[in-house]
Amino acid sequence: MTPSRTSQTVAVTRSEFARPHSASGDPEAQRRLCEGMRGGNIGRLLPSLAARTRFFDEQVIGEISAGTRQVVILGAGYDDRALRFRTTGVRFFELDHPATQADKAQRLTAMNAANGPVLAPADFSRDDVSGVLAACGHDPGQRSLFICEGLLVYLDQPTCLRLLTALRARAAAGSTLAASLAVHSDGLDSARVLDVANSRRPNSAAEPWVTILPAAAHLDLLTRAGWQPARSVDAAELGTGAEPGRSLLVTAHPAEDARNPAGPAA
Repeated sequence: MTPSRTSQTVAVTRSEFARPHSASGDPEAQRRLCEGMRGGNIGRLLPSLAARTRFFDEQVIGEISAGTRQVVILGAGYDDRALRFRTTGVRFFELDHPATQADKAQRLTAMNAANGPVLAPADFSRDDVSGVLAACGHDPGQRSLFICEGLLVYLDQPTCLRLLTALRARAAAGSTLAASLAVHSDGLDSARVLDVANSRRPNSAAEPWVTILPAAAHLDLLTRAGWQPARSVDAAELGTGAEPGRSLLVTAHPAEDARNPAGPAA
């Protein structure tokens, strides 16, 4: 198996974005992680990626400022936030496919990246994510920010439900889930939407999209997994030119721990 080409394209594209960083963070982390990497053409998805990047950066900043000391990134790819938002006392855990994780580990070593993320290989279609997190030192007694950015669209619905339920099992009171959801308008056939969407993607044969749903169905999936949706933002609202009605950016909290839905600003 080889590292994810989609993850590499996202990382190379993101390395050109102007983004914030913490006082002790590395503003060049994404560029350094991508050194020597061949990125593809993200094309029409660029505005959506820009919106996603802004949203999840601000979730990380807001949660760390609020006292959260564990950030778990699922399907992390070449995410640089552990380095960009490095903060004393905050631990970042990253889960992704073993081949991608192995390549990223080599890149972090080459960068001499001190206090980097805890990398844990995981196949979301079969691995026990709760067990993987336990093995790499995640503390379920402390609140966490769980990030599923650009991930759930690649997983079928049973796998999404199993993953989100496992995260809920590790979520202490005060924890937050932040996720991007690929959505379509009510009344459309989801299978047909997937066929059309994948036909427009150059890497769909190797890494196909699997789950695109109406917004209500996606939010119901979160609810069934034990999360209470708190806030949802259409990516088009973030001013990057993203197409309306395609990507929903949401935060949620453990169902019995509903908090002020305002949360960190998007």
